Amino acid sequence: MCTYATVSEQVDGSAKGPGGEWFHVTDATVYYDHPVHALAEHTLNIDLADLSRGPGARVAVELTRDSATQLVRAIQTALASAPEGV
Repeated sequence: MCTYATVSEQVDGSAKGPGGEWFHVTDATVYYDHPVHALAEHTLNIDLADLSRGPGARVAVELTRDSATQLVRAIQTALASAPEGV
């Protein structure tokens, strides 16, 4: 089953990319589809990129459904534990 459901958001952050160099990320793309590399039929795929710098300024992650759900919970827990505005 291909969902073709793609969500794109502008973001503001940093990522460590090829060669171990940090770069600014401006765009996030999230979709559930067939992975390129992960050993699973379908994965939640997350791309973080700075589109103005071309394809080299990109970090991609492919997570199984269970791992993606666990990551969402971990992110929500970490954010909830931080004081507002920090």
